[in-house]
Amino acid sequence: MSGDVIVVGGGVIGLTTAVTLAGHGLRVRVWTRDAPGDTTSAVAGALWWPYRIEPAERVGAWALASLRVYERLAADPGATGVRMVAGVHAETELGSLGSWAGEVPGLRQLPSRGLAARLPLVDMPVHLAWLRARLEAAGGVVETRAVSTFAEVPAPVVVNCAGLGARELVPDGGLRPVRGQLVLVENPGVEEWFVAADASASTATYFFPQPGRLVLGGTAEEGDWRTGPDAGTAAAIVARCARIRPEIGRARVLGHRVGLRPVRSGGVRLAAEPLPDGGGVLLHNYGHGGAGVTVAWGCAEEVAGLVTRGTR
Repeated sequence: MSGDVIVVGGGVIGLTTAVTLAGHGLRVRVWTRDAPGDTTSAVAGALWWPYRIEPAERVGAWALASLRVYERLAADPGATGVRMVAGVHAETELGSLGSWAGEVPGLRQLPSRGLAARLPLVDMPVHLAWLRARLEAAGGVVETRAVSTFAEVPAPVVVNCAGLGARELVPDGGLRPVRGQLVLVENPGVEEWFVAADASASTATYFFPQPGRLVLGGTAEEGDWRTGPDAGTAAAIVARCARIRPEIGRARVLGHRVGLRPVRSGGVRLAAEPLPDGGGVLLHNYGHGGAGVTVAWGCAEEVAGLVTRGTR
């Protein structure tokens, strides 16, 4: 055996799970097909909010647990990539949200239809690097290594955080990509985030002020596997954002990003089963849709609870 636990997947779900398990005293290795900086997580706009994620009855607790962690990490934004930033969720009513909304500090209804809040906004390249460094400081290891079957993973506990890769690895035909395209521009002075998004629509309007750039979005294209940016889509994103803040339309474009959200029929799969050879346990933690950052720590703690109870 190469360690107590091997986590398959090096995005935000995999790294957060690995860090949490290491914090419980376990030896942890991460096997990832792509380097963390090349995963879908790295291109996420990364505002904390339960967006395009199910099941509703479990998401609230995971999200709130993660919120508490991000509030602490925001004390050192340069290292962790986490900042608490004010902004507006347009066209959203407080009463339309789950009970979790009542536990979000400062979340309030505006006179116009919308919500104001100060929420975690995460600079994902910085945060992923921080997670990796924290894991390695705890004795964990990250290896760039593809996995074709769980039977080849030599550990008594394997955690499947493969995201969209679980479609073939499990296999799970209920997983599908929801394509998100972003545009990065020079920030013309925008200090607050803005979101106008309908979870059932294929387009949304949002902008997030990140260090050195303003992230504009976006799209939610069901079943679309394209990973390259589309010029027409990019122009439409800029135009939608400029209707809210006209100065965005004059900002210099710095680049484009595309990510495939791992959406699963039935929502997140967080459950345990025997490994294929019967010699250990396989825990699934995938299918987080557009809210992996939002629930990462809450899901990781639930996984850790399952692992530590099973290894006593």
